[in-house]
Amino acid sequence: MHEPPEGSKVSLLIASPFKTQLMRTFYIFYLLGAFFFLWAQPTQSVDNFKITVLSTMLSDFYLGEWGFSALVEVDGQRLLFDTGSRENTVWQNAQQMDLDLNGIPHVYLSHNHADHTRGLLTLKKTYPTSFGQAHVGEGIFYPRPNEQGEAHYLLQNKKRLEALGVRFVNHNKVSEIIPGVYTTGPIPRVYDEKNWSRLGKLIAPNGDRIEDTIPEDQSLFFDTEKGIVLISGCGHAGLVNTLTYIRSILPGRPIYKILGGFHLLKLSDEKLRWTASKLKEFGVTYFVGAHCTGINATYSLREYMDLTKDQVMVGSVGTYIDGEGIHPGYME
Repeated sequence: MHEPPEGSKVSLLIASPFKTQLMRTFYIFYLLGAFFFLWAQPTQSVDNFKITVLSTMLSDFYLGEWGFSALVEVDGQRLLFDTGSRENTVWQNAQQMDLDLNGIPHVYLSHNHADHTRGLLTLKKTYPTSFGQAHVGEGIFYPRPNEQGEAHYLLQNKKRLEALGVRFVNHNKVSEIIPGVYTTGPIPRVYDEKNWSRLGKLIAPNGDRIEDTIPEDQSLFFDTEKGIVLISGCGHAGLVNTLTYIRSILPGRPIYKILGGFHLLKLSDEKLRWTASKLKEFGVTYFVGAHCTGINATYSLREYMDLTKDQVMVGSVGTYIDGEGIHPGYME
């Protein structure tokens, strides 16, 4: 049996401890990476919540409009989700509902469209101690060229809002807004749910003029004992895409209550059936379709998901959901 050259023994003796140290270092970094990944994931569950619609197209005693806004109350803390289309709608409806909007530090803007953002100036002026932090998705301030120029409503008024004390907080990933409540940030488009006009253009950071797919579209979610609750403004990223992304963030948890605008209006029956089947897969048992969801689309989902009128309904101003279920206004 041949002995290895004398030099190779020295090499093996040197390499062995080096390899061991390298493996230890790799293992430490692996554990640290796993720790920070888990640390960054949503882990806190919410005990009590109430989400009240302040702006949508249907109303009984309040002011309806083509827009969306909702007051989110979670475990004693509050934030405003979107700000409606007209400057005074949310303020007026809150007054009529006897809802005090003072002392709400956070406002959450689902995307750039004016029917979700135009109320912010009035609200900030009226409630100077509120809405100091405006949470937005990456891309919300991209220029959008049109006949009036390149600045959409929010971009046109960014400096005015900042002068009033609004600080924009940009999100490009899952982030905690208040304890237990998270934004998705921009949502991966896994399925081909193209629910935007396809006519608009934006100017990307590299200067290219491209189709405006509303890349900043984001949704809000939190976990509860019974499952995940989702709030959406328009769902331009796609309702199923949004639910798919949240499932990847909190695997194994049912997404049992969803409320907001989902841009399902005018979908074909085939696409509505597909959407309904996906909602059932995710565990959705309560659905409030407001704003751009579509009245007929909401009723079709109810039928295809085999749910009751108490579980699926068109949202109106004043409709709210909590841990018990859906509480509609006079106009159910």
